[in-house]
Amino acid sequence: MPRRYRPEKRVAAPDPKFGDRQVQSFINRVMKHGKKSTATRVIYDAIAIMEEKTGKPGLDIFKAGLKEVSPLMEVRPRRVGGATYQVPMEVDTHRQFALATRWIIAASRERSGNSFAEKLAGEMIDASNKQGSAYRKREEAHRMAEANRAFSHYRI
Repeated sequence: MPRRYRPEKRVAAPDPKFGDRQVQSFINRVMKHGKKSTATRVIYDAIAIMEEKTGKPGLDIFKAGLKEVSPLMEVRPRRVGGATYQVPMEVDTHRQFALATRWIIAASRERSGNSFAEKLAGEMIDASNKQGSAYRKREEAHRMAEANRAFSHYRI
């Protein structure tokens, strides 16, 4: 049964260094056990490492990495009769950001490297160059949506 109302979206305040809401939201997702200052330091270090490695502004690489990993289509299960079909659907912008951050953080944690900042910087650089584990995850989601295009008339 659907909800009676949809709660309003809470918007994170922009981060102190760049004044960017996406960076702050990313910090909140990286944070473990309420250690926000640690998460903030890690993200800023990662952005500095990206700047150092590529020679471009770190925030631009961060944004490009998120944009490249954000999926446009995904499959969602839909029951029709006794069968469950994987129906391709477009992804709204909030969910695109949520999936992209989740995939980038997971891929960064699995990477080999010294610090998490280095791992995250490497994954972001790879993502902005259309490579890496998180980018492969997006491509996989798109392939699934393309393969199940025949069921697109079962829109949810």
